Amino acid sequence: MSDLFRQHGQGMMNHDLLSDQAREQPDGAGAPIFGAGTAVLDDVDQARADEYALLASLLITPPDSGSLARLSYLSDNSDTPLGRAHIALAQAAASYSHEAIHREYSELFIGVGRGELLPYASYYLTGFLNERPLARLRADMARFGIERAEGHPEPEDHLASVCEMMSGFACNHFAVSHDEEQDFFRRHVEPWAGRFFSDLEHAKGAKFYRSVGTVGRLFIEIESEAFAMEARQNA
Repeated sequence: MSDLFRQHGQGMMNHDLLSDQAREQPDGAGAPIFGAGTAVLDDVDQARADEYALLASLLITPPDSGSLARLSYLSDNSDTPLGRAHIALAQAAASYSHEAIHREYSELFIGVGRGELLPYASYYLTGFLNERPLARLRADMARFGIERAEGHPEPEDHLASVCEMMSGFACNHFAVSHDEEQDFFRRHVEPWAGRFFSDLEHAKGAKFYRSVGTVGRLFIEIESEAFAMEARQNA
């Protein structure tokens, strides 16, 4: 996965969920994904960081042949909608070639002029690109000391970028408080990410990426409910 962001005074994020999936143990216990410098996480936050990293990696670029092969080893023993979606994603990774997924990605997100879907907060919230949602996101990034890495021209409100930032919050790579993480989710993820993933599930050109849409939609629903429950408990 590309390193899209850094926080002032820190190095780039350095993780690759797809490559670490290949090192999972038979009982489903995954190897650590983040570097030795990362603070020790509980299982929930580690899983959250991994999920956001997976979604970011699949949205920013189509998986290459090696990543696709490793993704096919993704396992989930939980009998839950998200667990079943993980298994469906692994099956999809085993069913389509890199070349086919590359063509699908291009049709969905690039196209001639534009793709079938535009994974930007500004577009989903205003109908136009580079609007106030992007400005608000950049303001919060500046407040947290997060800046885009060189060589990544996509606007920061691309969903891959937002997911990578959420992964950084969950794994403590970016130093923000839990309340700030919750507020970031409420402001920049919850209003539109679930709708995008639902659109991806039902996109005309989606085959492999239909399973990505299902994983993303279910995960955002879980995140929304978890943050809402915390807010009710703290009210």
